[in-house]
Amino acid sequence: MLDDIWVDESVHALRPDFAVLVMTAHGLSNGPTDDRTRAWLAAAAEAEPQPAKIDAWKDAYRAFGAKPQRTRPSVDALTRRMPLPEINRAVDAYNAISVKHALPIGGEDLDRYSGPARLVRAAGDEPSEEALGTPEPGEVIWRDDLGVTCRRWNWRQVARTRLTEETVNAIFLLERLEPMTLEELKEAGEELADLLAELSPGVRIATRLLSPRN
Repeated sequence: MLDDIWVDESVHALRPDFAVLVMTAHGLSNGPTDDRTRAWLAAAAEAEPQPAKIDAWKDAYRAFGAKPQRTRPSVDALTRRMPLPEINRAVDAYNAISVKHALPIGGEDLDRYSGPARLVRAAGDEPSEEALGTPEPGEVIWRDDLGVTCRRWNWRQVARTRLTEETVNAIFLLERLEPMTLEELKEAGEELADLLAELSPGVRIATRLLSPRN
């Protein structure tokens, strides 16, 4: 799927500084939270706040009509949950990197996708799960051939593609706006890859950067 993922030009028009580092991980050995991932979460919780990065996401939400005080960007919501929640090893790993870098990261089960992931402005009639509701016209959404996979850019993922303890193949979406640099985005990706490799020796990881410059 990696080469087929795309970001619609209407999203770049909304935020020309947007870039996403897409990472696939094949051969994961996931499972319940353990002492390693618990330690990663605890260390991330001690990171210095980075309000400028989170404010950039609030501005991006307002640009397509969302109210970030009601539906918060994922990294904003996560940094308000202390201690950080323990989900499973793979989710703990990306949540730790997300908080450390004030970087929205989504992790999903690659085998639950139908067709490639793409980031678009919604028409307003895309199929979605009842708990999330139908996206509003113009809303930024991740989707596949079956419908919405994440509403309001990175607000909330659907259950269909959620990472579970049984997930073997995963896709991670590391989403950047300025003032985060592309170099820091790359570093965050490398750190996540290292954590996944520690959890699953032999995991096969590939990455691709999507930005207006690429």
